[in-house]
Amino acid sequence: MVALPAVLAVAAMASVMAEGALAASFAVSGTHFQVTSGKLTSQGLASYVETDRDAGGKGHPVSLLGLGKAELSDICQAAEVDTPLGTVVFKLTAGGDAGTVTADNLVIDAEDLVGDARFGTAQIGRDASTLDQVPGVRGEKGKFGLQAGNVEVAGVKSHAWSATGGNFRLKGLRLNVSLGGKKCF
Repeated sequence: MVALPAVLAVAAMASVMAEGALAASFAVSGTHFQVTSGKLTSQGLASYVETDRDAGGKGHPVSLLGLGKAELSDICQAAEVDTPLGTVVFKLTAGGDAGTVTADNLVIDAEDLVGDARFGTAQIGRDASTLDQVPGVRGEKGKFGLQAGNVEVAGVKSHAWSATGGNFRLKGLRLNVSLGGKKCF
């Protein structure tokens, strides 16, 4: 019950961002979260190094990963949140037996990513300002970038600071908030 207003606010913001009425740039919470998926595929990948900032101004180096049309076999996202009741695990799962999870122009600001990857038409070392595989995902001139025409990653595990995108389809969505709950990994 403590987290219900926050969950509703996040859902409302995600809906407004998906409709393009709100910019996806925001201060991160200061708490990173786990993301896993059995398999991720995308038509288009663009990536470069960026710095996320929390509300206090502290910087967090990330790899901005832009995915054009993402499909995930399943997804798990979990974050530990300190509350007056103790540490709570905020966990969201979807996909699996319920069906594929999809998103357009998904942007994940990740500290790390682990998995078995296959890239199509990869360009590594391209200037981030010239990336063109994912609409709107371009870095500053002179920054290191990479992109691929398509990508497939099996066994995805990541720590991320933020994720934004449009047209999220989360089949079989489950949200759980619990004291001492189990994270994704």
